[in-house]
Amino acid sequence: MGIRWRVAVTIATVLLIPAAGRPVIAQGAAHDRVVQGDREYAERRGQGALDQYVQALSLDPKHYEALWKASRVEVDLAEGMPKGHALDSVLASARQHAEAAVAVNSSDAEGHFSLARALGRKALSVGTTERIKYSKLVRSEALDALKADSVHPGALHVLGMWNAEIMRVNGLARAFARTFLGAGVFSLASWDEAQRLLELSTRRDPDRIVHRLDLGGIYADRGDKKRAAEQYEMIAVAPVREINDPLYKSQAADRLKRL
Repeated sequence: MGIRWRVAVTIATVLLIPAAGRPVIAQGAAHDRVVQGDREYAERRGQGALDQYVQALSLDPKHYEALWKASRVEVDLAEGMPKGHALDSVLASARQHAEAAVAVNSSDAEGHFSLARALGRKALSVGTTERIKYSKLVRSEALDALKADSVHPGALHVLGMWNAEIMRVNGLARAFARTFLGAGVFSLASWDEAQRLLELSTRRDPDRIVHRLDLGGIYADRGDKKRAAEQYEMIAVAPVREINDPLYKSQAADRLKRL
């Protein structure tokens, strides 16, 4: 009996090792995919990066980095897409990935920032009333990101643009929101806060072109053409680093002409 027992234990142990090891192996393989995705992203190959992050999630569906980074690149890709089903599909996936990231780790800034960004991009593709509804969610996620990291450049940018976009909505639409949507929080928005937050995000991350592009837009809206032009001129000579930098450079050049 003793020999039989030892043999049975040995067989059971051998059979269990692959099953127990699979999650560890899968996590390691998922990490490798994320690393490869990061390389693709650094080379501004957005679709290639997304493919790697999605493969990582097929191996480890709760891989936090793969989730928020998949959302990030999906929003990047969405910026160059026209309105339509394809855009809606990409943004829905970006939101799902970001929401899953927050569910996995609600104490880190990147998941909340990614969700705020996905929601904000979706808001730009809908009408004014729907945009106002989305804006409440965007603000909430940006604030949650800043609770985790009070100087997160991306979250500062999102919150600054929340202020700017609310101020760009006409007074009648804002009054409608306060009366019928319970959106009294919109009374907190101001051009001063929009400018302060975008200036801070630009100081924290001066090489990111999109910060300067949106800061220039705020200066222009406030009638400060000189400082708007300065931002657009800096963008013209800035090196291309990210997926949408060529698009941002083109937009800055067009805005400079129209000042």
